[in-house]
Amino acid sequence: MPATKEIIPCRPPWRGTMTARERFNRQMHYQTVDRCFNMEFGYWEENFHEWDLFVNNGVTTNAEADLFFNFDRIAAVSSNCWLFPCFEHKIVEETATTSIVRNGDGLFAEIPKNGHSTIPHYVKSSVVTPEDWKRVKAERLQSDHPGRLPDIAALKRQHPPARDYPLGIHCGSMIGKIRDMLTFEGLAYATYDYPEMVEDMVETCCVLVEDSLDRLLPHLDFDYASGWEDICFKNGPIVSVDFFKNVVMPRYKRIHKKLAAHGIDLWYTDCDGDVRPIMPYFLEGGINCLFPFEVNGCAHPAELLKQYGKELRIMGGVDKIQLGKSPAAIKSYLETLVPLVQRGGYIPFCDHRCPPNVKPADYLYYLDLKERMFGLNNGLR
Repeated sequence: MPATKEIIPCRPPWRGTMTARERFNRQMHYQTVDRCFNMEFGYWEENFHEWDLFVNNGVTTNAEADLFFNFDRIAAVSSNCWLFPCFEHKIVEETATTSIVRNGDGLFAEIPKNGHSTIPHYVKSSVVTPEDWKRVKAERLQSDHPGRLPDIAALKRQHPPARDYPLGIHCGSMIGKIRDMLTFEGLAYATYDYPEMVEDMVETCCVLVEDSLDRLLPHLDFDYASGWEDICFKNGPIVSVDFFKNVVMPRYKRIHKKLAAHGIDLWYTDCDGDVRPIMPYFLEGGINCLFPFEVNGCAHPAELLKQYGKELRIMGGVDKIQLGKSPAAIKSYLETLVPLVQRGGYIPFCDHRCPPNVKPADYLYYLDLKERMFGLNNGLR
């Protein structure tokens, strides 16, 4: 085995009197804590090449950055809940400035050669018609494929019962990965042209997650569940509210039933954009936490926490636009979050990957300010 890279933290961990696991569970259940759980969502790939803070210290990944900044540890496990095997990733065409690449979801994407991180321009999907779906489902979405079986013994060794950090179980995606497979436009058309096909895709995703939960839940003691459902943009969801309510939400309820049977009552999903039109159905389906809660695509986190009370939790919600402005802007924004941290059910961090336009010095100021405002002896107890 290759030697693990040594990451020397640039700052001490926040002082505390609880374990990370105890703190996370109490904070997300509106109970008193020693201090706020300290975490961040990560950074753009450019940050690892442009921030001297990272370059000079050999930090090249988000996992290494978590160690570098000494954040509280949080972890999650899963088995494969999507295509297996994936499509072969390969370049199918090139121009002077772009490449056409087929990715693991079978999408043909046009990406720039300059390495800039951007959402690819998808030019074609491998799944358009019910016939395409039937073929892909038979070839790549069989729940009993040996590659989907988790190594339970290894997971138990990696995450022992006496661990001091929160551990989550991943619950995949009911519609977000379908969006990935069909493209935004493809999904919009398919819900009207081939509604039975799309519902079968959702059902297939649900069965894969249910089978994954059956394989994992009996063997480890989990603190939370997580999911990924990037189906909203600044004007709301990319599927109709009725579709979400009638097709997606019932599958959430089935998954939630399995989670609840094993004592898991915290389930977050990663969904960017304006989630407000479908928020009632997230909650009814069992998803009671939003992550990383983009402010400019939706609202200030106080708006939803006020509307839904202690039924809802939020992780994230620190406006990345303010992080890129100035220390004064950062301080002004963090001050609006003080009441939310004090009430519980809220963990503040950048509302997506931190972009490279944020100055490293300002980012360190932000981390220092978070500790002063939300660290030990901050009045949260």
